[in-house]
Amino acid sequence: MGYRIVNRGFLTLVAILFCCAAIDVVPVQARTSKSIHRTTKRRIARRHVRRRPPQGGVYARSAIVLDPATGQVLFEKNSDRVAPIASLTKLMTVMVFLEQRPDLARSAVVTRAELTGGGHTQLRDREQVALGDLLHMSLMCSDNVATRVLARESGLAPGVFVARMNKKSQELSLTGTHFTEFTGLDERNLSTAADVARLLRAAADDPLIREISTTRSYAFRSDSRYHRIPNTNRLLYNRGIEVVGGKTGFINEAGYCLATWVRTGGRDMITVVLGSPTNATRFADVLRMVRRAIDTGLSQSQS
Repeated sequence: MGYRIVNRGFLTLVAILFCCAAIDVVPVQARTSKSIHRTTKRRIARRHVRRRPPQGGVYARSAIVLDPATGQVLFEKNSDRVAPIASLTKLMTVMVFLEQRPDLARSAVVTRAELTGGGHTQLRDREQVALGDLLHMSLMCSDNVATRVLARESGLAPGVFVARMNKKSQELSLTGTHFTEFTGLDERNLSTAADVARLLRAAADDPLIREISTTRSYAFRSDSRYHRIPNTNRLLYNRGIEVVGGKTGFINEAGYCLATWVRTGGRDMITVVLGSPTNATRFADVLRMVRRAIDTGLSQSQS
């Protein structure tokens, strides 16, 4: 009898202690769960908050919008600041190459010298590719190996080719521009947003450069392989504007660069951004500048 009473008392005590523990623990767990939930919601909210553009609406370190018909500057930000221009260099390279009147149907052999340090490319050692196809690779997807082959096949020695690029800069009155090599991999290839706008204006006078730089996708076959290359200018896929010509560029020292001639709202504009922080930002910068130029022009015409 005594044993049963003790046993029942023990069980009752255990039950009371368990209930007390549950009363203490459950609210803590609930509070912890709610706290985690609130923290997660705040993190998600911060992740989806859009970062507002800086004053003036342009993230790029320097930029310009130019009327190609009149030369009027519609917008600018540090447009005379000298900076690396990365693969925008290729606009001048291609102009000098085409001045040599090459046979674009002729094939050239890719060598190890062009491949070394050339970065990402679809080309392979000893592959034979038509000069016209290499020209598409240089302008559309900034292929450095293709550009090196073009310079080699121009018939000009490397030093003479670069000297011709700098001479042409003087002819175009690009006073803030200087080239060290022909791909844009070297950060010592320097220019300004204003100079690049004038460079694109001159390059786009060539119908072939205009045609290639506005081609969305291009396919060809070398002596051994099939190639398909995209155009890195995303504005070609924007339905609100027509792209008349352009070129992208990037190296770490230059940031993301873009020079493009657009037609929208019944107006032609040449836009250049140098030193945008991301790939997407450079295109967004251009769109904001174009909209601003149109809005400003409309307000001026109405006043």
